[in-house]
Amino acid sequence: MKEKIKLENINNQNHQYNHNLNTSKLKIYKPAIISFIMLIFGLALDYFKIVSFFNGTIRLVWYTIAYLPVGLPVLKQGWKSIKKGSYFTEFLLMSIATIGAFILGEYPEGVSVMLFYAVGELFQGFAVKRAKSNIQALLDVRPNEALVFRKNSYVTVAPEDIKVGEKIQVRVGEKVAVDGVLLSTRASLNTAAITGESKPNTIGKNETVYAGSINLQDVIEVKATKKFKESSIARILDLVQNATALKSKTELFIRKFAKIYTPIVVFLAIGLTLLPFFFVNDYVFRDWLYRALIFLVISCPCALVISIPLGYFGGLGAASKNGILFKGASFLDTIAKVNTLAMDKTGTITKGVFKIQELVSFSIDEKEMMQYMLALESKSTHPIAQALLDYPLDKTYIATDIQEVAGKGIRGVVNGKKVLVGNTALLLDYKIDALTEIEDIVESSVLVAIDGQFVGYVIIADEIKEDAKETVSEAYKIGVKDFYMFSGDRDCITKKVAKEANVLRAKGGLLPEDKLKEVEELMKDPKAVVAFVGDGINDAPVLAVSDVGIAMGGLGSDLAIETADVIIQTDQLSKIVKAIKIGRSTRKVVWQNIVLAFGVKLIVLLLGALGLATMWGAVFADVGVALLAILNAVRLQRMKW
Repeated sequence: MKEKIKLENINNQNHQYNHNLNTSKLKIYKPAIISFIMLIFGLALDYFKIVSFFNGTIRLVWYTIAYLPVGLPVLKQGWKSIKKGSYFTEFLLMSIATIGAFILGEYPEGVSVMLFYAVGELFQGFAVKRAKSNIQALLDVRPNEALVFRKNSYVTVAPEDIKVGEKIQVRVGEKVAVDGVLLSTRASLNTAAITGESKPNTIGKNETVYAGSINLQDVIEVKATKKFKESSIARILDLVQNATALKSKTELFIRKFAKIYTPIVVFLAIGLTLLPFFFVNDYVFRDWLYRALIFLVISCPCALVISIPLGYFGGLGAASKNGILFKGASFLDTIAKVNTLAMDKTGTITKGVFKIQELVSFSIDEKEMMQYMLALESKSTHPIAQALLDYPLDKTYIATDIQEVAGKGIRGVVNGKKVLVGNTALLLDYKIDALTEIEDIVESSVLVAIDGQFVGYVIIADEIKEDAKETVSEAYKIGVKDFYMFSGDRDCITKKVAKEANVLRAKGGLLPEDKLKEVEELMKDPKAVVAFVGDGINDAPVLAVSDVGIAMGGLGSDLAIETADVIIQTDQLSKIVKAIKIGRSTRKVVWQNIVLAFGVKLIVLLLGALGLATMWGAVFADVGVALLAILNAVRLQRMKW
């Protein structure tokens, strides 16, 4: 019974919500609908002479009533702007033009101009709302509640109340509430809202789980490692919301331009009305006033003012959908001009994970050698030791008397034999020469000696990412002229990786301050627009100083998020090329809108000044161009790169 009542309550709530939504939409459309119906009836009465009394005062009253639903809000807004000290706005232009049309007796044209202006504003409002909601909907995947293990049972709490270290249960179809590590054996997660990748991501025990991920299979348990406000999804959402507030130079210029442009237009309209009196023989005030009113309608800058920010909203939304976060519209502009790319090596060009590349043994069996080696390495926390421990063994030996030798390796006793595992320096300390066998190896190598005899070595190396070569090739294709790789790793290893990835210029053995100097040197070229791509704390200074700082896999690095201008939410290098393409597409659409608005307005302005354009032409030049610009900007949300 309770379930039935609950279901009925939900249905009633949904019905009420839909009713309120429909009422809200009707309220928005109602003024335009009333004005449109009255305008159509008025035009029919005018041109078909259906009744004889539709003239004089009755005609004026009819069109005035038709005008007020759409005109009154504009008149009020114009008056508010004047009271605030902003005299020359698009509201003032439309008010003067339409009231002037009524004074001249051109009632239908006065109503039409204001009606189409109101409809254009509706379209603009919906387009902006849609662009913003696309960004919001993409990232607003915050769960409303979470199941947390407290006092020997799972209780429902708000994500904001989850504490670090608490165990969370996530059922199939539910969203992970906070960042954490997986306690279950494995999990299949949909991370599309975070990474932009629709392909399910399968992870294992102790691997990182990000807030906003959707659990696809089986009930899983996650240990919280961060508070909700510090989680990846909360930070991403904050970044994108702030990005829409950071204007591009083009957008700021247009807004400043509109403030200067509008008063000039008003004074030109006054001049167009009065000055011909001194130069034209058959001057008729009414004709020149009509031309000036047309001039005002055409000159309204709303197409520019709205379509340009809408273009940037579209670009930011498209980037977010592809797992790329721009911290502001200004960086969409800058990345479009990038012609020089500099990258870190480890974790950027490469995966940042050491793997066994080659294994060589001389006097004993390979597996036997690895059993001696791993008996010692199992006690080490070094990243290379972790890579060696991935080697599969059926059984392991026990090591005793283990001692780490700083910077050289580890020694101990295994099966009663003295074993050394480390680099060349460690073996030389014990007068064991292995240089002949490994002198041509540039990668990191781990040497093994048993009872004073060199028995073999393992080559450990970081792998380059699968899309590294393709990214470098694509970058050159889209006009990136120079590609550099800088690394703190040994120069020989850096250059070998660079060769594999087809990067022509590479330099290794660099400290963070050395990388900074290298990038600053690149930026001395006035023609160079430099983007630096990095992934770690040591890259932060370079990310900050470059024209565009791009953080790879920024979800795991707080410092990268704080410092970088653009964040690639996955470790895919190919997203860098995509980010540049999105920036260029956005810039192209914005400039198309600028040229379209100015071009059409200029043509109709000249025709209006010569008396060859009507108020209907003025409406197209203003509202029509605005709508075309909006449709052009909306294209960004559907483009594929």
